[in-house]
Amino acid sequence: MSVWVKMQADLAMLERRGLRRHGFIVESPIEPRVTVAGVRMVCLCSNNYLNLANHPEVRSAAAKAIAQWGVGVGASRLISGTTSLHIQLQDALAALRGTEAALVTSTGYAANACAMSTLAAAGDLIMADKLSHASVIDAARGTGAVLRTYHHNDMDRLRALLTRLRPNHKRCVLVTDGLFSMDGDVAPLIELVEIRKQFDAVLVVDDSHAFGVLGEGGRGSAEAAGVADEVDVTIGTLSKALGAMGGFIAGRRVLIDMIWNTARPFIYTTALPPVMCAAALAAMEIVRREPQRRQNCLRNADRLRQALIQAGAHIGGSTTQIIPIILGTAQRALEMSQRCFKAGFLAPAIRPPTVAPNTARLRVSVMAEHEWNDLKRFVDLVAAAKA
Repeated sequence: MSVWVKMQADLAMLERRGLRRHGFIVESPIEPRVTVAGVRMVCLCSNNYLNLANHPEVRSAAAKAIAQWGVGVGASRLISGTTSLHIQLQDALAALRGTEAALVTSTGYAANACAMSTLAAAGDLIMADKLSHASVIDAARGTGAVLRTYHHNDMDRLRALLTRLRPNHKRCVLVTDGLFSMDGDVAPLIELVEIRKQFDAVLVVDDSHAFGVLGEGGRGSAEAAGVADEVDVTIGTLSKALGAMGGFIAGRRVLIDMIWNTARPFIYTTALPPVMCAAALAAMEIVRREPQRRQNCLRNADRLRQALIQAGAHIGGSTTQIIPIILGTAQRALEMSQRCFKAGFLAPAIRPPTVAPNTARLRVSVMAEHEWNDLKRFVDLVAAAKA
């Protein structure tokens, strides 16, 4: 069987199991309402939590940057791809996160790869929450270190594993999502900080979905937990709450310098376009100036979460702007997604391998500017589907 015939057979198998992905084509900016196939509908699946991707100030900053800098930079950061906008953004991220330094990468995926490849190598141990983002797990696997995962947010299990494994390894890295992207719950960072100290480890938090949303100043899950100064390394993105594109690493100066000099995912890739730096800088100023955006986002989420619980939906342990509606089989999730689409809601089915078998779901992402009438109609739809 040729490789191409085998691929076609594999795709057919995915189709039969309800796991083949097709996606939607969006014909408008990502806002609480979007246009798909010429129809306006409520968007419940975007990470544009603070509605900044199409904000006039962000768009204006991006347009000015294109006029001054063009689009791409045509080189890696170490050659001629670092502009003054990259430096301004890194300084602003470090200041907001409260760290010595920060480094901007082309994507959030690359940020995890850069950080993990610098922090761990053969002979070291990486302990990761089982539900950490794929980029965290892939980055850890690529280091050559021993990778062990622990049951989601199970600190007793983590302690037991570390008691047995830590003495056998030179360095230990604990890594977790701050806000879990498919479940909407948060990591027990206070306990993780204690474990980090007990076992002489480095604590890395991927805060991509929390940065800009959680915490009094929008600094993320560690600020919300009161341990912002005790997390060693923060990984984040510019593509979610900030509405732009790119990733970043915030931590000690020595880490950032080592990434600059040794991390292959940073050295051998083209720099983030300056336009994205300008957009992110403008978005960060809005985050600072308008705390009501994250307050509105979380208030909408709280209200929706309570209404879904009353409607009998299974939403797991969500406490944030991400609310899963767990349906079980891939087929059930597909059917519910299609029902939503027909009713004017964009809510794609999330299926394995993105989530574990028999936990297929709709992953509802709440935005600051969602209208309650729209969210209430969605709750009514969910309730009717369960009747």
